[in-house]
Amino acid sequence: MTTIDIDDEKDLPRPDPGDGEEEPFMVHEPTVAYGVRVISMAEYLEREAASPEKHEYYKGEVFAMAGAKMIHNIISTNLLTSLGRLLKGSKCRPFNSDQRIHIPRNTLFTYPDLSIVCGKPETLDGDEWNLLNPCVLVEVLSPSTRRYDRGAKFRLYRDIPTLSEYILIDSAKVRAEIFSLREYGQWEPRQYEETDTGMCLETLRLTIPFAEIYEGSGLMP
Repeated sequence: MTTIDIDDEKDLPRPDPGDGEEEPFMVHEPTVAYGVRVISMAEYLEREAASPEKHEYYKGEVFAMAGAKMIHNIISTNLLTSLGRLLKGSKCRPFNSDQRIHIPRNTLFTYPDLSIVCGKPETLDGDEWNLLNPCVLVEVLSPSTRRYDRGAKFRLYRDIPTLSEYILIDSAKVRAEIFSLREYGQWEPRQYEETDTGMCLETLRLTIPFAEIYEGSGLMP
């Protein structure tokens, strides 16, 4: 495990070396979703409920969410399976990428790869569509979303009052980055990449071996 101290805002996660310019706020230009470019939150929710595709929403703009490669789906499924087993009988429950997250403080609606709630789930107006209180969020990194997930999206996620841990799982090599909220309000990052070990989730007080996370991915030695 590698630990790096974050002291201030300028030390927020940045793109991997060699990625080029700093990430834009969003990865893609807004799609002309539903035939319009800017829509209200109420209209987004109405149209998204009937849409076969998933879209992010941020301050009136709608962004199409691309599908994922097989390796991304293998890792996500493995992690969900492990978390479901390890959390069985506890007060915590994992959700897959069909569970939408809403952040009232910055208006974002999005679908993280995995989210975990400990205690009673809270939703927008009790609708059961839009989860408000995850304590852990997980994104599996892909080439098209890597910079967004590590930068701008993390800054948006930090507006969730209940969030205490943010996890990034690499789909190109065996590696996990975990950002944990400390009492002094800063996010401390840790990195795990020893293939014979695993990653430690402090919030849930458990460790998941990389052998489980990357099973069937072709990335384990």
